[in-house]
Amino acid sequence: MRRSRFAASVTSLLLATGLALTGAATAQASTAAANGGYVALGDSYSSGVGAGSYISSSGSCDRSTKAYPYLWNAAHSPSSFAFNACSGAKTDDVLANQLGSLNSSTALVSISIGGNDAGFADVMTTCVISSDSACISKINSAKAYVDSTLPGKLDAVYNAISAKAPTAQVVVLGYPRFYKLGQTCLGLSETKRSAINGAADYIDAAIQKRALDHDFVFGDVRTTFTGHEICSGDSWLHSVNWLSIGESYHPTAAGQSGGYLPVLTNAA
Repeated sequence: MRRSRFAASVTSLLLATGLALTGAATAQASTAAANGGYVALGDSYSSGVGAGSYISSSGSCDRSTKAYPYLWNAAHSPSSFAFNACSGAKTDDVLANQLGSLNSSTALVSISIGGNDAGFADVMTTCVISSDSACISKINSAKAYVDSTLPGKLDAVYNAISAKAPTAQVVVLGYPRFYKLGQTCLGLSETKRSAINGAADYIDAAIQKRALDHDFVFGDVRTTFTGHEICSGDSWLHSVNWLSIGESYHPTAAGQSGGYLPVLTNAA
């Protein structure tokens, strides 16, 4: 969904409850990207929501100069760079609005997508404001969507990328686990935290399968975020951010540079 619709739902929840949430060969590929071009697609985890330093011309897409695509471009200087990721994007938004920069000379594509399709905001809102059982029920509904509908949605996006950029190295980035478990930590119960982490694993597994079936690279950020989850004492993820609700449960600037960027660099 586009950010405007998402912002409206967040505003409604704030008024009602006082709380809401938004949300192959390495060297060869890197050289190819420098000689060709890099296109960054996806949702808020790729646009850099939560990292600050937003590019004013990006409007409600909230593209950040501290987001991993921007940082990769600065480090590698590809021949061209299109930063098309947009906050709130679903798979249909990628198809409708983000693929125009892809062409036969595109050498590298990165994308994170699927979380909004699966109802990320609804899951987190329910888990924060409702009971353990309600949280788990909402997560189970999201998992059912991941099983029944998300694979086809991802296939449509991945097929379109391949058609428009047939020689590109495509790196599909996953989502981190949110919580370090077994810690004394204010906020959600351990039951909720564990279930939310399990949901992240569930969608990552589905995304990874579809990516590999398309001969894309899956970039698993759970490894780089380990030790930097919420409740870790050195979190690279925002918890509820009262000053900017839309940044809640998104990577900080450190999460982009330390969590996402190394995974793209290693995969690209």
